[in-house]
Amino acid sequence: MPTLAERLGYGAEDRVLILNCDDLGFCHSANVGVYEALRRGLGTSASLMVPCPWAAEAAAEYAGEDVGVHLTLTSEWASYRWGPVTASTSLVDRTGRFPRTVEEVWSHATIEEARRECRAQVELALEWGVDVTHLDAHMGTVQTNPVLFEVYLELAADHRLPLRLSGADTEEVLGFPFRQPAAERGVVFPDHFIYVPGVGSRSTLLELVPKLRPGVTEAYLHPAVDSPELRAAAPDWERRVDDHQLLVHDDDFRQLLERHRVRLTGFRELRDCMRAG
Repeated sequence: MPTLAERLGYGAEDRVLILNCDDLGFCHSANVGVYEALRRGLGTSASLMVPCPWAAEAAAEYAGEDVGVHLTLTSEWASYRWGPVTASTSLVDRTGRFPRTVEEVWSHATIEEARRECRAQVELALEWGVDVTHLDAHMGTVQTNPVLFEVYLELAADHRLPLRLSGADTEEVLGFPFRQPAAERGVVFPDHFIYVPGVGSRSTLLELVPKLRPGVTEAYLHPAVDSPELRAAAPDWERRVDDHQLLVHDDDFRQLLERHRVRLTGFRELRDCMRAG
């Protein structure tokens, strides 16, 4: 069987990298930063947080870029919050917003309401005119739980969209298989995944780009431009601004990719490959 890289038109030994920009729609500063990373920088795809207050602006500014849906069931900050796009009592805390932690979601969410909410987020992005290219999960909430993973996989199969999945070596840690079940449903996903703890991907990428294995690897960043809004909303604002700098303005990073002959691709190519069978 041909490798994923070969199915995409690359060689079996080529090292192909997706640089995904998470948290589009999170705030205005993130919208500006993500679109600059896609249009002027090295970003190859992005993920839209549909329930966030600035998601509608992100959709209004959309011009055909490679954008997927960042399925969102958490609202982690203390003073800047958002909630579901459906009426779902098991998905909210006492303030009417999503819970701040993944564990709270796992403890209280019903599978029925989680399924309805995630499906509604994808459908709303499509109604806004976004040509959705893939699915991934904010804070890994529906990706790393065996019950909610069924929702994640079902959506991908129904909409014929590729998924973000962590590496095969994490299946034992998470306690359930997910790569083989996805493959059996015909869902495409990158061969490898670069995990970054929290926000701020510079040090991880500078270390791991020279060590990339053959095949398709996904890495993610959270680019945003500096502003009073971002500083007020996100305690990790400096690392978001640095992700933007890395993707848009850092010639050394661009040269690192070129020196190690890393090819860049996006999720749209994976989606088209998946839909072509």
